Amino acid sequence: MSDRPKVLLQYLMPKQGMTRFAGRVANAEAGAMTTRLIRWFVKRYNVDMHEAEQPDIASYTSFNAFFTRPLKAGVRPMAQADFVCPVDGAISQFGAIDDHHIVQAKGHRFTTSALVGGDAALAARFRHGSFANLYLSPRDYHRIHMPCDGRLMRMMYVPGQLFSVNPTTARGVPGLFARNERVVCVFDSPQYGPFVMVLVGATIVGSMATVWHGLVNPPRARKTTEWTYADQDIVLAKGAEMGCFLLGSTVIMLFPKDTIGFNPDWSPERPVRLGEEMGQQPV
Repeated sequence: MSDRPKVLLQYLMPKQGMTRFAGRVANAEAGAMTTRLIRWFVKRYNVDMHEAEQPDIASYTSFNAFFTRPLKAGVRPMAQADFVCPVDGAISQFGAIDDHHIVQAKGHRFTTSALVGGDAALAARFRHGSFANLYLSPRDYHRIHMPCDGRLMRMMYVPGQLFSVNPTTARGVPGLFARNERVVCVFDSPQYGPFVMVLVGATIVGSMATVWHGLVNPPRARKTTEWTYADQDIVLAKGAEMGCFLLGSTVIMLFPKDTIGFNPDWSPERPVRLGEEMGQQPV
C-alpha cells in the first residue's frame, strides 16, 4: 500500500491540538483510569516491564510517570567503546554528512544548518562530518543518555511543526526533522571535540526535558530560545542520563569530520539498545 494517504493525513490532522490534549491526558493522575490506560498501552505495544525499576503498573500515578520510567540497574551495560548508543530504538539513518546535507530517507535530505535552527557557524563545525538519526518507538525506554563524555555549552529550543517521525512520515515529508520543533544541545568533549544532540518533537509528544533544565516545552515559544552554559561546569559522563521524551520521538547526533567510525554491524532500520557500541574514533 502507498505511503501517500498516510502522509497526506499528517498534513490534515490538527497536530497542535492533538498534542496538547495528549499532554493533559498523560499528566493526569486519574487513579484506576490511569492504570487501565497504562495496562492497555503495555499490552498494545508489548512493553517489557520486567526491565523497569518498578514493574508494577499500578504504582504509576500518571501515564508520563510510566512512560519515563527508569530501568533496573545493570540491564543496559555500557560497551567498551569510544561512543555508545544513547537510546533504545531503531536506526533511521546514519553515516557521512555530504558537505552539509543529511540523508532523511531515499530521495529526501536536509541541511545541518536547518536542523540546528539556522545557526550557520555551528553547522559549519560539522561540515563533512557524521550523523546518526535514531527513532524511539512507543514501546521503547524513553530516557536519553550521553554517547560520550561532554560538557554542556548551549541549548536552543527551535519551534516548528509536529509531524509524526515514524518511518512512513520520514519517507514522505520533505525536511521532516528540520521542520518539527526540536531541542538542540551543544556539547564539547575533551577527547572528541564538539558534538550536538537534537531532540526532535512529534505529534503527541507532550514535551521534552533535560536533566539540567527540566521541561523545555511546554510552553511552546514562537521563536527560537537559547540558553548558554559555557560559564557553568555542567559535565555529563558517557552513559549518563541527559534528558527524556514525554511520549516518544527521535534523537539526531552530529559529529565533526574524522571523529567517529560507526559500528560495522549498524544498518538502517536495525534495532539498537542503550549502551551498545555506536562507534570508535578512527586511528
